[in-house]
Amino acid sequence: MEYLEFELPIKELEEQYEKAKNIGSESEVDVTATCKQIEKKLNETKKDIYKNLTAWQRVQMSRHPSRPYTLDYIKAICGDTFLELHGDRNVKDDKAMIGGLGKIGDQSYMFVGQQKGFNTKTRQYRNFGMANPEGYRKALRLMKSAEKFGVPVVCFVDTPGAYPGLEAEERGQGEAIARNILEMTRLKVPIIVVIIGEGASGGALGIGVGDKVLMLENTWYSVISPESCSSILWRSWEHKEEAAEALKLTAKDMKKMKLVDEIVKEPLGGAHRDRDKTFSTVKEKIASSYAEFKDLSPKDLVEQRMNKYSEMGVFKG
Repeated sequence: MEYLEFELPIKELEEQYEKAKNIGSESEVDVTATCKQIEKKLNETKKDIYKNLTAWQRVQMSRHPSRPYTLDYIKAICGDTFLELHGDRNVKDDKAMIGGLGKIGDQSYMFVGQQKGFNTKTRQYRNFGMANPEGYRKALRLMKSAEKFGVPVVCFVDTPGAYPGLEAEERGQGEAIARNILEMTRLKVPIIVVIIGEGASGGALGIGVGDKVLMLENTWYSVISPESCSSILWRSWEHKEEAAEALKLTAKDMKKMKLVDEIVKEPLGGAHRDRDKTFSTVKEKIASSYAEFKDLSPKDLVEQRMNKYSEMGVFKG
């Protein structure tokens, strides 16, 4: 298990606990009382650290290398029923954007989401979760197919942003994202969006329009990353913590501003600390969210969605 800088007190206590257990198993010394004392201190330290996380620490948690990614969720939720679909029928198959059909119980869903890699080779293969225009066009193709067959859509958002390369711009990155936003607002099937990691810029918005937007506790959602914001305003990345606070990008901030519908609680220490519990919680939330919208007519569904997004934002005349 990798530890973030602010988690080092937890690491020290866990190491002490393991040493005490080893001493007990390797000798006749009774270390039960010591272990209980360390365990109590460990639990208190965890609660104290994780209940007072800053915005920047939440950003760090969302990027934890052990955190589950889109395919981890889909495979855990759907099991062997998931069938991945490929290509935008125009340019190529974007590996940073994945999608396909899967089942939760007896209900079929079209799953779409950004996929990151877990080591250097797979990160390059997945382009660090940054999709090209063909990725967004593939996502739209799958969503339109779902609409045709009356299948609800589930989008997993986890990206540092859409790929900003020259080739991506030449192939219409901005148009592809804008087209997705337009088409998702009027899609005639329920859309459930789950922010599972980073929700950065238009890269997130390209699959982020939904009837129900769920946001995991230790994730962030913003027009720009704290580092980029800091480099623009202060000409340096050193103010990223200050930028994170100013951007109001945490789940609590998003819920307060009514930009997301619900915060999904994570296990103590983050989704990576107890993957099975996280998968189970997200699975239940998807099923219960779909139940809210499955009986609405396509007309009412689209109207409700349009009204929801029209009411977002605060302005003074």
